[in-house]
Amino acid sequence: MKFSQIPGLEETKKVLIKSVHDGHIAHAQLFLGQEGSANLALALAYATFINCTDKKSDDACGQCDSCRKFDKLVHPDLHFVFPTASAKGITKRSEAISDRFLPEWREFLQQHPYSGLYDWTSFFGAENKQAMIPKEESRSIVKALSMKAFEAEYKVMLIWLPELMQAPAANAILKILEEPPSKTLFLLVSNDANGLLTTILSRTQIVKVRNFRDEEIAQYLQEERDVDPVRAQQVAYLSNGSMLEALHNYDEVADESEKFFKLWMRACFKLDLTDLIINLTENFNKLGKEAQKKLFLYALNIFRESMMWKFTGEQVSRLGGEQKTFVENFSKVLHDRNLPNLVNLFNEAHYHIERNANPKITFLYLSIETARAFRQ
Repeated sequence: MKFSQIPGLEETKKVLIKSVHDGHIAHAQLFLGQEGSANLALALAYATFINCTDKKSDDACGQCDSCRKFDKLVHPDLHFVFPTASAKGITKRSEAISDRFLPEWREFLQQHPYSGLYDWTSFFGAENKQAMIPKEESRSIVKALSMKAFEAEYKVMLIWLPELMQAPAANAILKILEEPPSKTLFLLVSNDANGLLTTILSRTQIVKVRNFRDEEIAQYLQEERDVDPVRAQQVAYLSNGSMLEALHNYDEVADESEKFFKLWMRACFKLDLTDLIINLTENFNKLGKEAQKKLFLYALNIFRESMMWKFTGEQVSRLGGEQKTFVENFSKVLHDRNLPNLVNLFNEAHYHIERNANPKITFLYLSIETARAFRQ
């Protein structure tokens, strides 16, 4: 992974690159960003740049032996720790450590550098199991870092989602985290600082990784996934800064959410019970859990954009085309009395669907309450 392969985030890249050129490389760094951000990709690009033997002014060369091995994630001085679960015929939880899943992890990471925990557990066949970093991993960390570097200037220990580390494992690495062997670099990649021990936070230098901007996501989709520019802008808007969501949405799902939402809101406004009960409820039930959740998230985005349009006009609007026209008209039925209620209703519906509530009942109740809110 090179910095140039990551869209945008130029300000963060410059800080990381400057730290290497100035020789101010903190031995323990925490790349903190939301799920779907570039925190994992940036950590990999940073490790690649540090050990590149022919560094350019703003990136790794990508051609030297070190870069090629980092790109394939097979460098002997690059070590990984990540959440695992019982799978692949492993029945004892204590045996499910990162080394047993390295081939799958390398394949997954090369294909999905912006993915989250659910995508990872689904990839190696443990989607219905609780993934964590067990206490046994602490022995692997100490063992890997106690040896001298094979080839690189720095040994790198990259820990993905350390907030899922069992307390005994987290406590066991505190000493080596505070006083690591010479030329050893800890890169922790986290989505939730609140889940980390304060003793770990105090021993790391935090690198805050912001969400992607709409234009950064749109550019990536156009260049890497050959998505039409208009479609790329729509998907970027729906993704709320998450590349993970953008890659999930760039197919027909986001477009279907838009079409369904428009039909649904018109039926609610007219209180067309026949359409709501017979057609839309049945269609919603057929969508599938993930598409149902995306529909509710799309609705929340439209509520936000509609209210912004209502109070500021198109100065701050990120929409264009038919979406812009729809939001302009839809904002006329929203006001400070019904909007908070609608937002709460859709948030609750998303919560219940995520926890396997009955889709038909959830959708029909939400439809009736939405129609009632329009009449406030």
